[in-house]
Amino acid sequence: MIVLSLAEIADVVGGRLHRADGGAQVTGSVEFDTRQLAPGGLYVALPGAKVDGHDFAAQAVEAGAVAVLAAREVDAPAIIVPRPAVGETHERAFALHADKDGSGAAVLAALGKLARYVVRRLAEGELTVVGVTGSSGKTSTKDVIAQLIEPLGPTVAPPGSFNNELGHPWTALRADTGTRHLVLEMSARGLGHIAELAAIAPPKIGVVLNVGTAHVGEFGSREGIAKAKGELVEALPADGLAVLNLDDPLVAAMASRTKARVVYVGESASAQVRAADITLDDEARASFRLITPVGEASVKLPLHGEHHVGNALSAAAVALELGATPAEIAARLSQLEQRSARRMEVVTRPADGVTFLNDSYNANPESVRAGLKALAAMTRETGRRSWAVLGVMAELGADSVTAHDEIGRLVVRLNIAKLVVVGPEAAAMHQGACHEGSWGEEAALVPDVEAAVALLRDQLRPEDVVLVKASKSAALWRIVDALLDQRQSDKSERSNGGDA
Repeated sequence: MIVLSLAEIADVVGGRLHRADGGAQVTGSVEFDTRQLAPGGLYVALPGAKVDGHDFAAQAVEAGAVAVLAAREVDAPAIIVPRPAVGETHERAFALHADKDGSGAAVLAALGKLARYVVRRLAEGELTVVGVTGSSGKTSTKDVIAQLIEPLGPTVAPPGSFNNELGHPWTALRADTGTRHLVLEMSARGLGHIAELAAIAPPKIGVVLNVGTAHVGEFGSREGIAKAKGELVEALPADGLAVLNLDDPLVAAMASRTKARVVYVGESASAQVRAADITLDDEARASFRLITPVGEASVKLPLHGEHHVGNALSAAAVALELGATPAEIAARLSQLEQRSARRMEVVTRPADGVTFLNDSYNANPESVRAGLKALAAMTRETGRRSWAVLGVMAELGADSVTAHDEIGRLVVRLNIAKLVVVGPEAAAMHQGACHEGSWGEEAALVPDVEAAVALLRDQLRPEDVVLVKASKSAALWRIVDALLDQRQSDKSERSNGGDA
């Protein structure tokens, strides 16, 4: 963040000083976790489901914070912000922070105001803000964009999926006068959410990946989702750039909603940045010819799954706009690293060669299909046995049963050897698979993570390949964690007589 005095921050956020020296300066980072504070920082006191950040104000100052951004007076130097009047708060802030009295909404609003002020100051210089949205692939694409443009100048991007009204301004405030690129992932659970995020950090480049069915239960339809995602391109200036997926009609149609220049990406011959001659190796890693208006180059992605091709094209369009050449982009795409955990994270167990595709961070029908296709590609030619361990795809509304049933049927059609459905909420997957393939022992419905772990420990064979995927609420990464710790677990059971 740029250096600001407490008096300046209070003025920006509409707050008042409490036990604080207005001339004191914030020279460090802005944090909502006291463990991350360093000398010169600003602590953001947020209420949570179990603890209230206001209770840690004194501890934050002891850790080096200059002051606390708070909604009520605390036992420490602070900037106190007013709580919003009834009807002026965003319902998502309440849901996110168990906000009962408006204090969380007040602090979040102040954090957003501070981020908006800082970003607008930096944008007067050389900072370019890149916004990324879509129903799936946002986090992976954000990571790819960052890796492509980091050689072009200092770049800030969020860790993992910091993409809401807390993570968005927190990430924006990591930028300082040396930052050239700020890459932001933008999520929505309703109309207006992306517009609000775009107002905090106005993007110069906007990327829309796809319109799927994630959160369709809240939006009502894919058209409703498209309306929300398109708020990103509506926020772009006339001298900005909208990167749109031409292979998705709902995304391509967003060109009419922006005053920015449009670049289409995809496999379509009409796309300015496109992929041709796509092939997959036996690890489901894609190779293709990157074709751009200024040249071509060969790419071999180290990421698993053909769906990463589209993500790579969107990232390539951003990098081209910021000055990279096709050859440079291809070289960097071929050397990508996995930065966000539990997103097609491939790990092989040394003891027996069992490979886990840990894609358990989140799930919707489109991303589950992509994961299953990657699993099929990794086992089709190698003879390795494939397992799909799947849980609930949340927030699908009235389409939930049908969507789960269709995934179960797809498992059969892709010739996946084994299906384990975890939890009663996903039972329609098991039903769909059994109806599609008249399956018996090939499919199992288990009640919880513990039962899934027990089944897999009993039935996995050396060299099997296991995809684990579900919505975040199911926390299926616990299955991978337990099975990767198999040897330690076995030793523990033996030393304790098997009574774990």
